[in-house]
Amino acid sequence: MSLKPWRQIAKPHKDVLEGTFKQSEFAADITLVATGKATPEYQDAEKFFSRTFITEGMRLLLMSVAQRLAGQGGDPVIQLQTAFGGGKTHTMLAVLHLAARKVSTDKLEGIPPVLDKAEIHALPSARIAVLDGINLSVSQAQHHGSIQANTLWGELAWQLLGDEGYLMVADSDRDGTSPGKDVLKNLLQKAAPCVVLIDELQKFFSQLANGKQFKAGTYESNLAFVQAITEAMKAVPNAILLASLPESDAEVGDSFGQKTLVALEKHFGRVESIWKPVAAEEAFEIVRRRLFEQAGERSQVEGISRQFSDFYRQHAERFPVETQSNAYFERLCNSYPIHPEIFDRLYEDWSTLDKFQRTRGVLQYMAVIIHRLWNDNNQDALIMPGSIPLSDSVVRNKSIHYLPQGWEPIIEREVDGPRSATHNIDGDDTRFGSVQAAHRTMRAIFLGSAAAAGDQIVKGVQLERILLATVQPGQTVGIFEDVLKRLRDRLHYLYSDQDRFWLDTKPNLRREMESRKQNIPYKERLLPELKKRVQRVFASRHLFAGIHIFTPSHDVPDDYGTGPRLVVLAPDQGYSKGDSHLATKAAEAILQYRGEQARQKRNRLLFLAADYDVVSRLKDAARTYLAWKEIVFDVSEGKINLDTFQAKLARKNCDSAEKSLQQIVRETYKWLLCPNQFQATDQKIDWEAVTVSSNAANLIQEIENKLREEEWLVSEWSPIHLRNLLSQWYFKEDVKDVNALKVYQDTCHYLYLPRLAHDHVYQTAIALALESEDFFGFASGKDADRYLGFRFGNGGHVMLDESALLIEREAAVAYKARISVPSPQPDPEKIVVGGGGSPVTPHQPPVSPPENKNKAVKKQFYGTINMDSLTAKMKFVDIVDEVVQQFTAKSGVDVSISVEITAKSQDGFDEGLQRTVKENCNVLKFTSSEFEGE
Repeated sequence: MSLKPWRQIAKPHKDVLEGTFKQSEFAADITLVATGKATPEYQDAEKFFSRTFITEGMRLLLMSVAQRLAGQGGDPVIQLQTAFGGGKTHTMLAVLHLAARKVSTDKLEGIPPVLDKAEIHALPSARIAVLDGINLSVSQAQHHGSIQANTLWGELAWQLLGDEGYLMVADSDRDGTSPGKDVLKNLLQKAAPCVVLIDELQKFFSQLANGKQFKAGTYESNLAFVQAITEAMKAVPNAILLASLPESDAEVGDSFGQKTLVALEKHFGRVESIWKPVAAEEAFEIVRRRLFEQAGERSQVEGISRQFSDFYRQHAERFPVETQSNAYFERLCNSYPIHPEIFDRLYEDWSTLDKFQRTRGVLQYMAVIIHRLWNDNNQDALIMPGSIPLSDSVVRNKSIHYLPQGWEPIIEREVDGPRSATHNIDGDDTRFGSVQAAHRTMRAIFLGSAAAAGDQIVKGVQLERILLATVQPGQTVGIFEDVLKRLRDRLHYLYSDQDRFWLDTKPNLRREMESRKQNIPYKERLLPELKKRVQRVFASRHLFAGIHIFTPSHDVPDDYGTGPRLVVLAPDQGYSKGDSHLATKAAEAILQYRGEQARQKRNRLLFLAADYDVVSRLKDAARTYLAWKEIVFDVSEGKINLDTFQAKLARKNCDSAEKSLQQIVRETYKWLLCPNQFQATDQKIDWEAVTVSSNAANLIQEIENKLREEEWLVSEWSPIHLRNLLSQWYFKEDVKDVNALKVYQDTCHYLYLPRLAHDHVYQTAIALALESEDFFGFASGKDADRYLGFRFGNGGHVMLDESALLIEREAAVAYKARISVPSPQPDPEKIVVGGGGSPVTPHQPPVSPPENKNKAVKKQFYGTINMDSLTAKMKFVDIVDEVVQQFTAKSGVDVSISVEITAKSQDGFDEGLQRTVKENCNVLKFTSSEFEGE
């Protein structure tokens, strides 16, 4: 079934549609009805009952009245006491119309079942007296021809029996003294069956004062009358009294009013009351009857309600628990086309406001809302809190009528209307605008929090209730959750704490934050903070020789290093697919020069750039965090005076802003830039760019993975690729060998050569190649046409230095063949053994001379060597292979190695370097490591 708009199913009453209703018509005036001057909705009994929902309390009361008038029991006195607007006067009108019997009871909708339940088959018509405490004055008499009724009892007697009745209490009326119980009993017996309705009695008593005489009598005489009339009622079996008393302190007024209410309750409280105030569920039907001509066919109503109910169950974790029950489905049906959440907020929250009447106030409010929504062609499936058109002046005025001053500008700026923040948010993002998410959310928050903004112990509306008040079936719940985050970050009068949100007339600290945010200098504070945040991203171990964040070119080293260097460009040097100019221009400047000197090791640099489209958000997030941090600091220093909640909220906002900033850093720095040259003769640099995932747990690991995937960084190199590189760039017709160290250095220099992760990749490729004769040969040096330390097909570790050579394969094959030819063996007879030594044929180990017994035995070796710091790592490996292993291969030889490092600096070493070196030396178990002065 399609989700039809409410306007296609329900039809409001004509006066609601046309806006011709008067607000006062919702205020039932019992005096106007008693005198025949009320509007047809209240004056005409048939129309009255057609728009009246008989609640449980009203049903019990009408049964008691009917039984009393028929002389079949019932309560003689009924006290109606409930909150302002709780339906007291409306209930009295129902009694008046029932007792007056101007039309047969079968024409009064809802009455026949009441009479059947009371077992009343013939209800007599009754005389009725109406004493309206608001209409009557203690100083002015009521004139009825020649009769002047001064008191309540004078007016009562005349209304029941006219002149005859007045004469029965005339003396007491003139004197202002209460007639006795017997006089009133006789009056009631003559008038019976009769009904006495006393409305707003406390208002009448509030005009009296202790010890002071008025035309209406004294305070004491009127209390005596109340006692006498209640006692007299019990003595007349077909007479009944209904009196209304207020419940709330706001209606009572001052201390005298409170005293009066206590006294009246004492007299009326002796008689059991059966009155029940209007329940929330009953209010649904009351409002529907008064505002809607028809709510729609039952099948249609159930169909719409079922879709809402199913939607709430499908997203059970997002909505209140009560929405998961069948009972809530019934609530949806009973309140249609108004969402139950509107009634809950009005009856639970707004009814606590002074002067807001529970039933009448809701009727008045909903009437103006329905009228505006109808004229605006509202297409919502239900009238929800999120539907309330607060941009309409009439609806807005009615909304703030009962609220303290200061709400109108808040609604205009932050809740609803063309100049509001919600208008901009919905307009700027189609996800939000398509469902008016910002408007609907803020309307719901206003309805749920404005009435109790200053009184709630636990402030605000829970997220689940906001969603209940806004989202319709078929819409994405997450959109409304997302818009709440946007609203929380933008609005000045919206507060939040965990999952609760509320509006207040006091601005939150956001305005203060926004003001400070605008004054944060870029270079002095913003850029250093961003640099610190980016540094945190790269805190883990990595293969790079260095990560240089927002570093000028002269501070980026131009060396071979132990790995490539990653240069993180400043935020203003952002990259985008459409325009990479800012990033590539900045990267190229660093790539070409180190300060004013031309850079040599260009193939050691890679770059990470910010996403140009996110940079503005990054800066805004950083400024927001710094502003909150400043506020929190000022609070701690006593420079800002905040209450406990605001101080706590400031700290929470600061923490939230910091988390948001760190996340946006990850989202911003996503473009990995790699410089390449595809031809050696081409001076133009080609920039390749890929994005790295901002969701990866470890950004540095993600960058390393991406470099390998794109083959921008070689961490494992096959000998075949090295051979091909040598053949392409180095081995020519007349060049059969090349310096091995130079080849590695060239890979660090030139962008058209492979970019190796570090020198071990190169050394490992050589070592693997030397295990066979398929690739090239190696020599540790060359003397004329003789290769020193020649290796080819026998593997082993290689040492890279200025002498090491890589030999073209065919040349290595030929050389190996040449040195493998056997040399002529010398004639043993010609070998001379003696002190001068022995002649040694080429490639033949010399014959050891006879042991000289007089020569001292050499039992200890000691050697020293000076090494270049740049090649020390590679050379030390060779020392171990070529020297140390000669000793360790012999049994019974003890070998010890000591390393002595001396570093000198004319400018001295800074504390950071000293601390790092000391810590590393401790980890590596140095026996001593000290820094010295001059």
